[in-house]
Amino acid sequence: MTHSALASVLGSDFDRFLFAPLGEDVNDVPLSVLSALARLNIDPWQEAAELARLPGETATQRLTSLIAALPDRSSAHLDPGTIAARLIVLLPSRARSKIPLRGTLLGVGTTPSPVAIISVIFIYVFITVFMMSAQWIVASREPPAQVDSALAPASSNARPQMPSANAGQ
Repeated sequence: MTHSALASVLGSDFDRFLFAPLGEDVNDVPLSVLSALARLNIDPWQEAAELARLPGETATQRLTSLIAALPDRSSAHLDPGTIAARLIVLLPSRARSKIPLRGTLLGVGTTPSPVAIISVIFIYVFITVFMMSAQWIVASREPPAQVDSALAPASSNARPQMPSANAGQ
């Protein structure tokens, strides 16, 4: 599932968490959870959803390890565990029951029901029959191509008479 599709499923429940400040990097650039996860090449919305599903202590440990793994961390950073504990409380509490599992979001590991398969086959057959019928109707309404012999030039061996060069003198 793409980021925009995932964000629309999850809504703005994670905004407080994702836009919370972590501090600054070595270049004094403000760093949020969103930008930190992006620097780690991790989808921020998926990670927020997974952290929200985890028990509090497990989520804190996971976020602590992610913060510690950040490249270009400033030496002025606080302890990653302290930062993670402050951020985890920003995750929505209702997210634990509301957010579908990643596999469900991505459609991985799900098998279509027999009704869904039959519905797709029925729709395919219906569209095929409709298109073939429409093509047959259009073809049957066109008049057959006929050559009109009255308009065709008759062939003859006679040459058209041209005026002679001396005729005008």
